[in-house]
Amino acid sequence: MAQQTEAGAARQGEQWVHLNGALVPKSQAYLAIYDHGFLYGDGAFEGIRVYDRNIFRLHAHLARLFRSVHALGFELPVDLACLQEAIVETVRANGLETGYIRLTVSRGVGLGLDPSHLKGEATVVISTEQLRLYPQELYERGLDVITASTRVPPSVCIDPQIKTTGRYVNNIAAKMEANRVGAGEALMLNMQGNVAEATGDNIFLVANGELTTPPTSEGALPGITRAVVIELAKEMGIPCRQCVTTLYDVYNAEEAFLTGTAAEVIPMVSCDGRRIGGGAPGKITEQVIRAFRAITGKDGVRA
Repeated sequence: MAQQTEAGAARQGEQWVHLNGALVPKSQAYLAIYDHGFLYGDGAFEGIRVYDRNIFRLHAHLARLFRSVHALGFELPVDLACLQEAIVETVRANGLETGYIRLTVSRGVGLGLDPSHLKGEATVVISTEQLRLYPQELYERGLDVITASTRVPPSVCIDPQIKTTGRYVNNIAAKMEANRVGAGEALMLNMQGNVAEATGDNIFLVANGELTTPPTSEGALPGITRAVVIELAKEMGIPCRQCVTTLYDVYNAEEAFLTGTAAEVIPMVSCDGRRIGGGAPGKITEQVIRAFRAITGKDGVRA
């Protein structure tokens, strides 16, 4: 069935979306106007990478999605195994060799905040796209970053471990700050003034041969790429720990880099006009990038 769909898509030049259990042409994929995700940001999502038909760390992404949904207090109409099968089917239908998968779910359809008024099941959408956050030259030269005035939401309001659609309005505002001054990215602080994350990435610093990254308790998302880098550091014998991080630590780091599914691993060479280290991607950063690129084609689910 999947092979027939893929062949048909190739003939028609049509892109396909998996919408509520069925593959439909992208041009015909519409959501209800009262979907809770559209009305209130009441949902969760995952961005997933495909490398040469290998869906990287798919199980980790799905496990995080189900944790987010459980924390938000609703259920999906499919289990993890069926959702994985639907993702593989979508990748095959679109003939995606290398690219980006967006998996978005919402609580369902209904006007009004009260979830008891919702009709039917949760909404589940799977789509594929080509996505690149930064131009190639920035992966070679490194990012110039600012600190945004927009803060991450306090964890007492919304736990940063939940990858919910509604949380990202702050990240969008912070990204707009970076855009206004021509910076490649923006760091976001928590209400205590400590570094949490960038607008769509986690941050790592290098000092005295050691990697550090803010813990989720400081407002950082438990990123999948972040977890991969922590694992790779252990394998390479590079000390790595999670700790409270201040702007002073960022300014005085020997190296810095950002990680995320869309961003992958990208060097960061300045922050708020302060040069980081030598102002160029460092040796440990380049070592991490090489190790990350080597693992992306091996660890995952084949499509």
